[in-house]
Formats: sequence, C-alpha cells, structure tokens
Amino acid sequence: MRRWVALLMLSGAATAARAYSPETNYTLHCQGCHLEDGSASADKVPALAGSVARFLRAPEGRAFLVRVPGVANAPLADAELVALLEWTLRRFDAANLPADFVPYTADEVHRLRAEPLVDVAPARRRLLDEIERER
Repeated sequence: MRRWVALLMLSGAATAARAYSPETNYTLHCQGCHLEDGSASADKVPALAGSVARFLRAPEGRAFLVRVPGVANAPLADAELVALLEWTLRRFDAANLPADFVPYTADEVHRLRAEPLVDVAPARRRLLDEIERER
C-alpha cells in the first residue's frame, strides 16, 4: 500500500511540474468559453478573434486583459500566463497588436491578477467606448 501511495504522489508531482505550451493551456483553460477559433460563446463571452488586441489601445486595457476573472484566476503560474496572453494576442488578433507592444512580464501579471475584476461588462464597455472615441 505504501508503495502505491508513493507512486501516486510522485506521479502527481511530475504532473504539477509539467509546463504546457500556450496553445495547450488555451485548450485547457480558455477554449471552453472562447472556443477553438477564439469566437464568441452564446452571447455571454466575447470573441477574442479580431478584437482582443484592441484593448491595448486604451491606457487601462492592458490591465483589463489580465484582470478579467477567467485570466486572473487561471490555475497557471504567472510566467505561463504571460506566455498564454502573448500567444492569444498574436494568434487571434495580430492585426490589431500595436507595433510598440511590449510583452507582459511575470511580475506585472502577478500584480494585476491579484485584483480580478468583479464587474467585467461595465469595465469592458467603458474601454470599448474609449477606444472608439480615440479612433
């Protein structure tokens, strides 16, 4: 019995230490709502495709992308979340990615995700209005 428990503990530790690619993390943690192609889901979850990088045009948009509850609460290490954010921006909205885009850092993500948004819809609407005014 002890041998079995030890093997289970070792296999669990190996699994926990395994880092996945950003694409795999998207599949595991995001695709259930944002779908494989980054499209919207049942009028509840907005599309990433063709729109996610637009938020970087607003001063608060960069923080918004990290503070969205699904991102802020993802069971990923900060560095994994950095890689996932970068992959998502480039995969689903490279055309809107600002030329001067600076990738997130693990420290920045750590700080921002500590305060997830509570009321996402009004924050999103405010940012989209701001982006539209600056066009």
